[in-house]
Amino acid sequence: MKKKRIIIGAAVICLIAAAYFVFGNSAETMTKITIAKISRGDINYTITCTGTIEATSTVDVGTQVSGKITKLFVDFNSEVKKGQLLAIIDTVTLVAQVRDAKANLAKAKAEYKQKLTLHEKNKKLFEKNFISELDFMESETNVESVQASLSSAESALDKAVQNLDYAYIYAPISGRIIDRSVEEGQTVAASMSTPTLFTIAQDLSSMRILASVDESDIGQIKEGQKVKFTVQAYSDKTFSGDVTQIRLKSSSSSNVVNYTVVISSDNREGFLLPGMTATVDFYVENRENVLLLPNTALRVEPSEKLLTEIQKNMEADRPKISGGSNDKSGTPPPPPQGGMPGGNGISQSKEKSSFKKVYFVDENGKYKMAPVVVGLTDGKNTEIVMSRELKEGTKIITGIQDSEEAASTKKSSNSGIMNSNPQGGPPPPMM
Repeated sequence: MKKKRIIIGAAVICLIAAAYFVFGNSAETMTKITIAKISRGDINYTITCTGTIEATSTVDVGTQVSGKITKLFVDFNSEVKKGQLLAIIDTVTLVAQVRDAKANLAKAKAEYKQKLTLHEKNKKLFEKNFISELDFMESETNVESVQASLSSAESALDKAVQNLDYAYIYAPISGRIIDRSVEEGQTVAASMSTPTLFTIAQDLSSMRILASVDESDIGQIKEGQKVKFTVQAYSDKTFSGDVTQIRLKSSSSSNVVNYTVVISSDNREGFLLPGMTATVDFYVENRENVLLLPNTALRVEPSEKLLTEIQKNMEADRPKISGGSNDKSGTPPPPPQGGMPGGNGISQSKEKSSFKKVYFVDENGKYKMAPVVVGLTDGKNTEIVMSRELKEGTKIITGIQDSEEAASTKKSSNSGIMNSNPQGGPPPPMM
């Protein structure tokens, strides 16, 4: 029994030691390095915002008279021509008003004729001194009064006839009905304001976007600038347009000042509908056929062990690079001015290009550091403007995990490189 206990105890100790060796010791030395390759392609610097799609020209059709809608001749999405009859408002009251105006006009004409005839007689009597000057002046005033009444009656008749014409609603432009606000039998009141009956979009083959651009970006937007945008209804399709107007009136939302930018876009295929929300990309600057590296490569912070190995590798190759220089600083000479192999030869302004450090793996599998001048970025990749060591296909380090952090993600990570090196220093990359 005692011997059995000793065997079991020894087995437990061995298991504990094995667990420590696997999970403890490996956690101290395990390193995960992610590698990517420099590629060549196009890069664009864009400004992204949202906007609302609407028809280029939209007209609200209203009514200037009140009454009940007796007839409707169009519906939503109906194609209409300029001058086409859209609806009729009840004309019973309006016709009666025309008749009253005509009667008042006839009465005013009769009164005017009577007063005018009497005034002509009084004029002859006044010339013969049969009536006083006061009576003559009163007669003349009566004629002028009924003449004014006659003019008022004529205007009232014109107004009544015009109101009767307003009961017939015609299309002011050719286009399509995109909104109808009334139903047949509904009563509309046009006392203080003109109620809208229909909304007509003149031409849906060309649409516009009213995009809201932040004040920090509006300075980079120019008329004629190219634009790409998407809508949720067709997430796999990209539409194009041009900036046609930058409106000076600003708006403020949550203490952020925005300006409205008008974008025109072709819609002959009919995919774009009024009211859609568009995600717009303004193409501020672009580069074609340039070397690109992932932005993650610019944020790599190697461990002390990796830095030591990089310095040794670069010092070993220094005679080959500098022609036998005795410089022991461990820093490679800066790249020459102007275009470099692998760059695009385009001079960059100080605001758009700067020196960065990139860690890479040379053809012999050694870790090294290369200074580069970077330019345009789209948030994911960055343009390489100048570099001596980096070229298309060069393996660069985009991520490093050491010790316990690497051990904790060993099972869940399916990308990058995982290796253990008991001799110290980083493991060779594995693709």
